Amino acid sequence: MGQPDYASNPADLGEGTLVELFLDAVDRLERHAALRYHRKGSWHRFTYRDVFDRVWAVTGGLSRAGLSRGDRAAILSPNRPEWALADYGCLCAGVVDVPIYSTLIPAQIQYILEDAGVRLIFLSDREQLEKILEIRGDLPDLRKIVVFDPPEGDLPEGVQGWKAFLKEGAEDLPGGSEDGFRAEALSAGPEDTATILYTSGTTGDPKGVMLSHNNLSSNVRAASQVLPLDHEDTTLSFLPLSHVFQRMVDYLLFSKGCTIAYARSLDTVPDDLKVVRPTVVVSVPRLYEKVYARVSATSGVKGVLATWARGVGSRWADRRLAGKEPPASLRIRYALAHKLVFSKIAQGVGGRLRYFVSGGAPLAPEINKFFFSAGIMILEGYGLTETSPVTNVNTPRDFPDNFRIGTVGKPVPGTEIRIAEDGEILVRGPQVMKGYYNRPDATREVMDEDGWFHTGDVGELDEDGFLRITDRKKDIIVTAGGKNVAPQPIENLLKQNRFFDQPVLVGDRERFITLLVVPDLDALSEWAEGEGIPAGDRREMLGDERVGRKLLSEMHDSLRELARFETPKKLVILDSPFTIEDGSLTPTQKVKRRVVQERFEETLRKVYDEGMEGQDVFLGW
Repeated sequence: MGQPDYASNPADLGEGTLVELFLDAVDRLERHAALRYHRKGSWHRFTYRDVFDRVWAVTGGLSRAGLSRGDRAAILSPNRPEWALADYGCLCAGVVDVPIYSTLIPAQIQYILEDAGVRLIFLSDREQLEKILEIRGDLPDLRKIVVFDPPEGDLPEGVQGWKAFLKEGAEDLPGGSEDGFRAEALSAGPEDTATILYTSGTTGDPKGVMLSHNNLSSNVRAASQVLPLDHEDTTLSFLPLSHVFQRMVDYLLFSKGCTIAYARSLDTVPDDLKVVRPTVVVSVPRLYEKVYARVSATSGVKGVLATWARGVGSRWADRRLAGKEPPASLRIRYALAHKLVFSKIAQGVGGRLRYFVSGGAPLAPEINKFFFSAGIMILEGYGLTETSPVTNVNTPRDFPDNFRIGTVGKPVPGTEIRIAEDGEILVRGPQVMKGYYNRPDATREVMDEDGWFHTGDVGELDEDGFLRITDRKKDIIVTAGGKNVAPQPIENLLKQNRFFDQPVLVGDRERFITLLVVPDLDALSEWAEGEGIPAGDRREMLGDERVGRKLLSEMHDSLRELARFETPKKLVILDSPFTIEDGSLTPTQKVKRRVVQERFEETLRKVYDEGMEGQDVFLGW
């Protein structure tokens, strides 16, 4: 009997809008803390009523700037309360907002602003303002620029500070009264476009994904049925709100009465977790990989203790995940392991965390199991910008029936999943986008006549309806010998090794697979010093022949269970990490394989040169 090719979770979610969810939350939770943020050395908060009053003023500011229902406004800023206020203001005014990643360069921003016909842009500070002023002359549609933290002094024509924008908006409030404003805001229809999100993607030019009010609100309603949340929950918001994952989750949390605290920056997330002490956090696998790597790299007596605790935790987790009670002897050992090791991990994320939600990229099962052993559930899910985004997620409800490590869970309510003959994952449900803005051709490529969205991901369903992601369809490597290799599962195995930070497999149409790797410099430096290898100069250390042999040996040890054709034959050592800023990572920390291959094209030519057959280790600089 073959594997199932269809799973669904029938549910009538009804139709609705994000405005309805927003106003309902405000009415239920007026005086409750909605948003927390850090300014001038201390933490501040907005209540749900504070948010409403400012959103009303934003709609007045938009109207005064000449924007009306259906016009486009952009938001170019890291996460902060003004981001949410501008977003909800656009939604209530019927203005379609276009979020833009703050890491983009002026030329990329210009492409989005031109394509979407943006008339007003909200942005964070002087740095982002300078980008816009550089391209403003080529943007005839752009009428107004609103800066959350404007530079001191006189501002250029058409540029206004956030406080002045709100003040003007409050002097000309739409609707004439609160009831009138609510009636105007609620005139939005479920199928009205709420936002256009430009996919960064791992391939090609960005495309504007049009999501309707119902696309996003149905996903909020579906997620609320499977994720336990209430007004006592607090989150730390640090994934970019320009990405649909954090944005939809923040809509969900707001609708459930949770408090959303904004991280001061990505660099301060570890400290902010301890201060905010969240109960629910959304992140991408990179965060969990870093914590796992830190524990794995522990040496000496602490290292022995950590290894023992991981072994005990693994056996305890196996019993719990199978729905069985661990025997008394194991419970005693686990209690000790938790006190000595695992509790430190829980304290490191604030000590109150009920669960993480992980998405955006695959999470290595071993890392998920490690966190489960530490008493922290990571609910891995799956989705895309085009699906608003969640299609599947693991959930703690009726544990362990709806939680399976190594999968992205069952379909969320109202969603159907089908596996095509070539293994591609197809999705149908109310969260599937309206289409790509100005790109009916691209829309037809991914949407079939029966309403199925073709994700471009390859996966499989098990007999209980859990979905397992294999890889991106375009990332599958086909060797010169015709063997198909899915790189992501192999890269996930390597990430469990403390010496490998960022592994990337390449080798499409080549004789063998090659591993490009950014080593974990802390773990490698510690090992090198123990071997008498100078670790002060990074390139000198990485270029040492003994380091190359060590990394090659670790690679083979991590991949010893793989078939020969799946195992990299050669290794390229890289001396600097892939980043969002250098264009090699997406905003959710996924590697852009094509970009990486192009960047190291010259090195890879040497690797695959038949004259270099005897050399196994290469340097990428």
